[in-house]
Amino acid sequence: MAYALVSKTSDRKVVWVQVPPPAPTLTHMKRIGLHVSIAGNICESLDRAKSLGCNTMQIFSRNPRGWQATKLAESDVAEFRRLKSNYNIKPVVVHIPYIINLATPDDVLYKKSINAYIEDVKRADLLGAEYFVTHLGSHVGSGEAGGIERFSKALNEIIRSARPETTILLENTAGSGSSIGYRFEHLKRIIESQGRPSNIGVCLDTAHTFESGYDIKTKKGLEATLKEFDRLVGLYLIKVVHFNDSLSPAGSHVDRHQHIGKGNIGSEALGRIINHPGLKNAAFIMETPKESDKDDKKNMAAAKRMCRIK
Repeated sequence: MAYALVSKTSDRKVVWVQVPPPAPTLTHMKRIGLHVSIAGNICESLDRAKSLGCNTMQIFSRNPRGWQATKLAESDVAEFRRLKSNYNIKPVVVHIPYIINLATPDDVLYKKSINAYIEDVKRADLLGAEYFVTHLGSHVGSGEAGGIERFSKALNEIIRSARPETTILLENTAGSGSSIGYRFEHLKRIIESQGRPSNIGVCLDTAHTFESGYDIKTKKGLEATLKEFDRLVGLYLIKVVHFNDSLSPAGSHVDRHQHIGKGNIGSEALGRIINHPGLKNAAFIMETPKESDKDDKKNMAAAKRMCRIK
């Protein structure tokens, strides 16, 4: 409890009273944002994020479902960086396109994925993005060990070739199909294969963590899960949390996101996560269902309420 000076009495005594601390603000308490569209012009994504009350955001830097990427104009890059600074939106996170698969046993797709990844991470650097979130791909029947090895070799080649300034974040998965990355041990093996460099971190997705079988719904389960992550990987490597509720049951390995507090994780558990001291330095970015901006505003409001942010 803080104290405030009320007045000085006639006999020159100072009167102090207890006052509650001010409500935390988004500026100094948390970095909370959304995945926003780049429709129209990539610079407009920052305007959208600002209008929704974000101070961090995630984007695709191009069409995530196609191989061809339009070159970023110098004027757009300059304007993007200017708005990013003016709006104090930081970190900016760029997400890898869906089509890239660095764990595939198909040599043609593997090489194509590596080349596309190099191009995309360079785009993130041009935009001044702090982080580049990477899903780990699918082994397509070749086995988890083989998929992890392929991914690790590809990542090594990418870093050696692109020399990115942005930090690459490995995102954990729900474990659907033949995807890798649904166990913390997978992240550990990949990071250690690179020699634990300073430009590789983790994006922890709450829905994926829950869907892959880790207990983050109960207080005891959350503590055990984060302790396990810290032992294997290191909590300090979590730079971004994809803050999503789950439409799917725990351990289902089915990746389906839900609005904040409306899914199977729930408000109470998500509140513990966003306020956990072990995650205090991470940016929280939502990838929740969206039919209109109203959905984004409701999810932003829900996340802020959990942190008592106005």
